[in-house]
Amino acid sequence: MGAIISLIFIAFSGILLLKKYNPHAVLLVSGLLMLIIANLLNYNLPSLKVPTGFSGFDLFRYIKESFSKTNAGVGLMIMAIGGFVAYIDKIGASDALVYVAMKPLKLLKKYPYVAASLVIPIGQLLFIAIPSAAGLGLLLMASMFPILVNLGVSKLSAVSVITATTAFGIGPASAITASATNIAKVDTISFFLNEQIPMVIPLSIIMMITYYFLNRHFDKQLEIEKQSHSNEEKQVNSPLIYALVPVFPIFLLIIFSKILNLFNTAITLDTTTAMFISLFLGLIFELVRTRDVRQVLNSLKTFWNGMGNIFKTVVTLIITADIFAKGLISLGLIEGLLDLSQSFGFGVVGIGIVMTIMIFLASMLMGSGNASFFAFGPLVPKITNKLGADATEIILPMQLSASMGRTVSPISGVLIATAEIAKVSTIDIVKRNIIPLGVALLVMLFYHFI
Repeated sequence: MGAIISLIFIAFSGILLLKKYNPHAVLLVSGLLMLIIANLLNYNLPSLKVPTGFSGFDLFRYIKESFSKTNAGVGLMIMAIGGFVAYIDKIGASDALVYVAMKPLKLLKKYPYVAASLVIPIGQLLFIAIPSAAGLGLLLMASMFPILVNLGVSKLSAVSVITATTAFGIGPASAITASATNIAKVDTISFFLNEQIPMVIPLSIIMMITYYFLNRHFDKQLEIEKQSHSNEEKQVNSPLIYALVPVFPIFLLIIFSKILNLFNTAITLDTTTAMFISLFLGLIFELVRTRDVRQVLNSLKTFWNGMGNIFKTVVTLIITADIFAKGLISLGLIEGLLDLSQSFGFGVVGIGIVMTIMIFLASMLMGSGNASFFAFGPLVPKITNKLGADATEIILPMQLSASMGRTVSPISGVLIATAEIAKVSTIDIVKRNIIPLGVALLVMLFYHFI
């Protein structure tokens, strides 16, 4: 019953979103209504850190706790990056990066879609060291996005390949990998080297080829902005050393990542801290250039305004999407789908295929690869023990499909954040991503199970 009700809410919410209803309101109201129905049906509701003691008030306590959790973590990170992107644009650091980068990339001016496709493996390597989809997506929006647009691809093509870099959550620093290896009782490093890398390399190549032809096809049907195709070099009013500022956060996060482990004494650096360090690098550059303390301090308003704009558009949508996901989980959507698949009497291959597809769809619906995998993953040992199979047989495609599904979710943090920076629709990004990710999913299922 709960699964059927949740599917009705999914369909109804989808219709409202397609009719351009406010997504924040649709997701929030739908999520709260599902929680109310789950409570009336005596389903298990998500746990609260500090319940109010009255179930009616607890509904709104979920909103409060979601705000607290998001603003203290991914929300603050996204706001910091949004403010940083606004600041580097104001001081001309983005223009300086484009100018410097375009010198060696002029060879690819005639092949812009080759350059766009090459972002995928480069970004995937960065994603291993910077395991935050929204964080990496926004960092690449600050550094790679203006370069790609200047080469001649559309904004949508540039955003699509940038979000595609987060399609495979692999590596020791990934939360999904940590959960998968814990469930399967295997070593994280060996799982990364022996299972994840051999699977992801062919999938990345397939996605590069698919994105190349797909983006070129779609862009022919678009009237790409004239400035994107301009052969005239954009005038740069800032010193070229400013080109270091947009890429400095990426440099910091790689150098101080646990993957490289370059220092005897462990140094932990998160994305938000790297953004503030890079912001002050920009402030120092501006102070040296202008020698005007008042002007430099006043320029910080751009950073705060950028943070505020990201909060009201992106972070609030992530919070309402979290409430929507809680509603789906509380109504037993995941358990219902799993029971349905088991009732058909599938073997380990059939169950593996069904669960991989279900977790892909769940990530699309909930906008979070972590949430869907953390809901499905713990069920794997119970299923494999019942079927007399090894948990590692189905855990790998499941954990990859979780992050793949997030990349085609219009309510995922990475799509919402990058769409806001590029001023495009998340639905349009999904249209660009769904075919390459769908092809990759089918290839993965065939390659792994058949």
